[in-house]
Amino acid sequence: MLGLTERQPVGPTSRSVLPPAALAASMGYHPLMSTQRRIERLTRSRAVIEGAGVHLHRAIGFGAPERFDPFLLLDDFRSDRPDDYRQGFPWHPHRGMETITYVLRGQVEHQDSLGNRGVIGPGDVQWMSAGSGIIHQEMPKGEPSGAMYGFQLWANLPAASKMSEPRYRGIAASEIPVVTAAGGATIRVIAGVVGDVRGPVRDVASRPEYLDVTVPAGATFVHPTPRGHTVFAYVFEGQGRLDTDHASPIGDRSLVEFQDGDFVSAAALADRPFRFLLVAGQPIREPIAWQGPIVMNTQEELEVAFAELNNNTFVKSR
Repeated sequence: MLGLTERQPVGPTSRSVLPPAALAASMGYHPLMSTQRRIERLTRSRAVIEGAGVHLHRAIGFGAPERFDPFLLLDDFRSDRPDDYRQGFPWHPHRGMETITYVLRGQVEHQDSLGNRGVIGPGDVQWMSAGSGIIHQEMPKGEPSGAMYGFQLWANLPAASKMSEPRYRGIAASEIPVVTAAGGATIRVIAGVVGDVRGPVRDVASRPEYLDVTVPAGATFVHPTPRGHTVFAYVFEGQGRLDTDHASPIGDRSLVEFQDGDFVSAAALADRPFRFLLVAGQPIREPIAWQGPIVMNTQEELEVAFAELNNNTFVKSR
């Protein structure tokens, strides 16, 4: 969907209530023996233009591609102006990576070279593994008010999976479980585990965790994270704190990179709720050769991919 020119409230249908101890202990967090993840770096997403002229904000996708391993790019395409997104993302290729599209408002219509087509609606997620190669298009359609809100995350594939069969996981909003912690935080579990609740995306090599977390005003949220995994948060509503040592509240379009540790702690301000994406994954630790929509391990593999695009042999599955 995004990154072609650069390298670089939904109603729950399934709800569980877990006390903080259960949320933490289920993933090995024990307060006396654990370390909170501190903020390594705090940045803001930058305005960019992608596709056929879509205005969006990019949070990840600048600098060394290994920085967020296994994640490559995070785009925030929230807008209330149809002129910002109506041109969409016409036909374009992908190979060697995955796109995770999460829509909050509006719709994204998609179709591809394998004959797949459909609509990603409010609260839905599409987890697309490009594998050996796919050509598709994604066209945003806003609400009557003009609102079109969502995010797209890119995740790398290990070398052993880069030429695998392309596939989709279309996940409806009704399939995403919602956990309510005793402190009041609500967590939409797209991938990963919260307490004994597991998200619907379960078969990805980097063992990703993708949570949509809302912390009510004045409340706190503590979540265990595996040591050695890359962990970041992207704030998109309200203000709050994501590190007890960080005095200033963090607001909309802020990206938090965490140091290593055993858990993340979040606290909302007294007068407003706080909502953010919390994402974690196991680093792949392989060389990254990335150009536009194609992510491989070597420059030679990139050259092969673009040569195949030119001679119409890029798509391996029909």
